[in-house]
Order: sequence, then structure tokens, then C-alpha cells
Amino acid sequence: MVKIRLRRVGTKHKPMYRVVVADSRFPRDGAFIEIIGHYNPLAEPEAFDIDEEKALKWLKQGAQPTETVARLLSKLGIMDKFKPGSAVKPKPIKGEVASNTKSATEVTS
Repeated sequence: MVKIRLRRVGTKHKPMYRVVVADSRFPRDGAFIEIIGHYNPLAEPEAFDIDEEKALKWLKQGAQPTETVARLLSKLGIMDKFKPGSAVKPKPIKGEVASNTKSATEVTS
């Protein structure tokens, strides 16, 4: 599963984060797919910047934001523009019958 989450950068006691798209199996500061923004929780008020186009692209492809990233996206109004039902749904595997369609035997009965 692909997640939109924070990746810690900075020094001891002075955290800064990059907002990244990463596979959920990767460690917090490990490999990632793409950087889409940054977040500084120590600034007053907290400073963050997220590329709206990239965030919407990944949300539409099914990436799940963490709680903190979802809060940041909501503050920017990105979550309002994204409708959860608009995510790309995976195509059924050839030979499998989708759960919402009737099989040939159900139709003829």
C-alpha cells in the first residue's frame, strides 16, 4: 500500500519533515517514491508547503495519507478537492467475476 507520510530530516531536538509518498513497508526515513512537500512543526505558526497537483495525483491513485498529513492537507484545502470515491479502482484479474456483476448462471436462472 502506498502512503503519504512524513519523513524526518533535521538535527537532534530540531525536527523538520518532508512530506513523501512511500510504500508502507519502507521504514520512516527509508526509501520513498516522491517528495511532495515539507513541514516544520517548530515554527510559530507551524510552517508547511505541499504541492497540490502532486498530492491530488497520488490521492487519486489510491495513496492513503497518515493522520498528520491528512490534517495538513485539510488545512490547505486539498482534502476538500479530493473525493475519496474518485480513487482509481484496480481492474479485476482476467477470469475473475467482479462481486457486483452477475455470473452467466445467475442471469439465466
